[in-house]
Amino acid sequence: MAAPTELTEPSTSTRADPVIAVRELWKVFGARPERVPGDPELTALSRRELMDATGCVAAVCGIDFEVAPGEVFVVMGLSGSGKSTLVRCLTRLVEPTAGEVVFEGEDILAADRRRLRTLRRDKFSMVFQHFGLLPHRRVVDNVAYGLEVRGARRADRVKRATEVIELVGLEGYERSYPDQLSGGMQQRVGLARALAGDPDVLFFDEPFSALDPLIRRDMQNEVIRLHHEVGKTMVFITHDLSEALKLGDRILIMRDGKAVQCGTGAELVGAPADDYVADFVRDVPRADVLTLKWIMRDARPDDQLDGPELAPEVVIHEAVRAVLAADRPVKVVRDGNLLGVVGHEEILTALAGE
Repeated sequence: MAAPTELTEPSTSTRADPVIAVRELWKVFGARPERVPGDPELTALSRRELMDATGCVAAVCGIDFEVAPGEVFVVMGLSGSGKSTLVRCLTRLVEPTAGEVVFEGEDILAADRRRLRTLRRDKFSMVFQHFGLLPHRRVVDNVAYGLEVRGARRADRVKRATEVIELVGLEGYERSYPDQLSGGMQQRVGLARALAGDPDVLFFDEPFSALDPLIRRDMQNEVIRLHHEVGKTMVFITHDLSEALKLGDRILIMRDGKAVQCGTGAELVGAPADDYVADFVRDVPRADVLTLKWIMRDARPDDQLDGPELAPEVVIHEAVRAVLAADRPVKVVRDGNLLGVVGHEEILTALAGE
């Protein structure tokens, strides 16, 4: 699967001041794990070779990435790739072996227990695959639990819990108990609980993998809607490529604890870094992911350039009707500047998956 020659620009999702900056992050399990990150000979070994040589397992190996404010950053990989260990390292539910996790300018690996409790209580929340609801508490009290831990007055926490219950579509279920709700509704309670404290970042660790496909799709749409409404920065862990492409502004693909490629869905599909990523995205309909900037060509002297205009970010399948209806190339324009053109040949080639 060849990359288009027209596009060499990097993703623009990451900004100058990231909410999260991860640098050379390692998590090694076993005896004397700290020796591994600083030893070039050991870091050069595969996971299997390292285990044979030292008895240690490297779950996260020198990972680097940044998450921009308001971004949905997805980490995906197969079972055993290290993605869940990675997200737990970001909140120090698992203690990293080496590296940095800088949250809003603060290296949280240097935080003491008191500071870490404050960060977990006020700055970030997690939504897990297993909802962890308190069975003896009604929905409103489950949602308000974090606020109760903070010491908020009952009237204030009930008011806030009621607001987020309505936000996630559970209005009318405030007095229900968890066992009276479906799996999807229980997960909405977990999502409401995470939102109630108004955290800066939401971490999702495969929250929908145990749900039925239709409920899972509904919850994915719910996350998208909530992101549009509240604009929270989100780090989302999944093993499902379609889920990653649907939710993620950018996607980090992991394999055996290492980062294989990080980019937008279009960058992964249009320019996979290696055969592993290419296999991952092989069955993805390119026209549903790639945008016009991936298939546009330079204008030719004989092109008539008085036809319709489209933005380079328009997804190919959304542009099909306009391109095929035009009797001349469609101009791809940004800020009044002509970037290229797309005609019948380009759009049909893309639809054919070539």
